[in-house]
Amino acid sequence: MEALHKVVGVLATNLHVIADERTREAIAIDTAIPSLEWIRGELDARGWALKLIVTTHGHWDHSGENARVAEHTGAQIAVHPLDAHRLTSPSPMWAPFEIPPCVPAVDLEEGGEIRFGSVRLDVLHTPGHTEGSICLLDRDAGRLYSGDTLFAGSFGRVDLPGGSAEAMLASLDRLRGLDPTLTVLPGHGPSTTIGREQPWLEWVAREGRLPT
Repeated sequence: MEALHKVVGVLATNLHVIADERTREAIAIDTAIPSLEWIRGELDARGWALKLIVTTHGHWDHSGENARVAEHTGAQIAVHPLDAHRLTSPSPMWAPFEIPPCVPAVDLEEGGEIRFGSVRLDVLHTPGHTEGSICLLDRDAGRLYSGDTLFAGSFGRVDLPGGSAEAMLASLDRLRGLDPTLTVLPGHGPSTTIGREQPWLEWVAREGRLPT
């Protein structure tokens, strides 16, 4: 597996492109605006074919470039069904530009798996930031793409439409139980590990509330 990363857009979204080196198939995770030119350049330089555009949740800073990337690459768009409406009827939520609608073709539900070449990504439904927020677990590479559920030292907002403190508590408790050596690649900010986050996650589990 080969993985590329770029910080994109006005809210500094972490965009990832992952490819299987043998089949040259690739996926993109969280295509914020602007990301098309970078994605297209990296694909062309490596001879990769983008097969899937994965949206960890439906907020515009993670999905704004979905329509253009899909149009120019032929890749399908994937999101949890509970966040699909945020792609087909996007809410700008203070976005400084128009967010084009897009139509997801692949449902990312709990227990599902994304496969391309030898790469396997498990879908974990982790609501809290939105109803349909997901994480992607790459067990072989020891990586968790956590979207806006878990950040280094923090977690995604629960005061936006679709947010739920109760759901976030359950999702963080679930992630707390993962392998502490897992590298966490969040939707914003630096990478971390489950082990590095466990002290405050243990506090959350013990207190039964989110930090303020």
